[in-house]
Amino acid sequence: MTFFSTPLIAWTDKGLFCEAGGFYIDPHRRVDLAIVTHAHSDHARRGSAKYICEASGVSLLQNRLGKQIQVQGIPYGQKFKLNDVTVSFHSAGHILGSAQVRVEYQGEVWVASGDYKREPDPTCAPFEPVKCDTFITEATFGTPKFVWEKTNDYGIRMAEWWEQNAANGINSIIFGYSLGKAQRILGELAPYAKKPVLIYSTILELTECYRNEGWTLAETIELKEAVADFKKKGIKMTGEMILAPPSILDEEWMKEIGEYRTAFASGWMAGRGGWGSQSYDHGFVMSDHADWNDLNQTIEETGATRVFVQHRTGTLIRHLRKKGIDAHPVEALEVENWARMGGENLELF
Repeated sequence: MTFFSTPLIAWTDKGLFCEAGGFYIDPHRRVDLAIVTHAHSDHARRGSAKYICEASGVSLLQNRLGKQIQVQGIPYGQKFKLNDVTVSFHSAGHILGSAQVRVEYQGEVWVASGDYKREPDPTCAPFEPVKCDTFITEATFGTPKFVWEKTNDYGIRMAEWWEQNAANGINSIIFGYSLGKAQRILGELAPYAKKPVLIYSTILELTECYRNEGWTLAETIELKEAVADFKKKGIKMTGEMILAPPSILDEEWMKEIGEYRTAFASGWMAGRGGWGSQSYDHGFVMSDHADWNDLNQTIEETGATRVFVQHRTGTLIRHLRKKGIDAHPVEALEVENWARMGGENLELF
């Protein structure tokens, strides 16, 4: 493979930039054209003149950035041209509408992964490995200590925990991020929930975006409305399942909920020496990112001869180099660093 003298996708102060195509991928600041891998706030930011994302993620992007944004949705696998560059979206399996961005120019193929996971998820399209010459990968869990069992019984285990608490007259609170994790929990619980899940207000509209795209979720009721209804009827609130971000514990009205047990659903539960030390009563190792094994499997399946790593860099880069892969931190994609690589190796990194 012959690499060009300048990177097809460069790392700049605004984020990943494809000069040949005239677009940025998940830019940090305002740009004329932003390709967005998914709607999480660290990837989708306000202010750009135009956005392009995968079609099923349009409503999420509008919810996060505003209905007035100029946005174009393009389905997975459909190729489109930006100048002389061919671009397509491929499922990242992260959340609804999450995409890897495949970029092809003059016979060279790069893929920017965004965030991704390979585990089954009842609320988004499954991950799709994409062949490429150069792969830009996330590495949120890029160390060997983050390896977890891949199971399909999250819903069963969460429902059992809920039922155990309910039998003791106790409410259950699962903490999860409002976008992606919350909806996945509702999807996992859908076959097992015997009554509606009470969800915090920040989750409400995002959940409707998922339903409008045809995904099946457990029935829900807005949390504060439910609390007010219990209070109005003079009924003690017991045995309910609540889904919310952790910040609700600081809110004054939480005293109305009564006795409860807490759990956190996250990949971070795999490496913290037990959730009790983190002030949770229980934990579910449910991640929306790839663990160490899945990161390595994905990189192998791309067939990429050069890999650039975002987030946790050192451990994964060293591991890949030992396997003979030309691996570097994403900062090596700065134009001045790339020039020093000579298209082959970067001793300075």
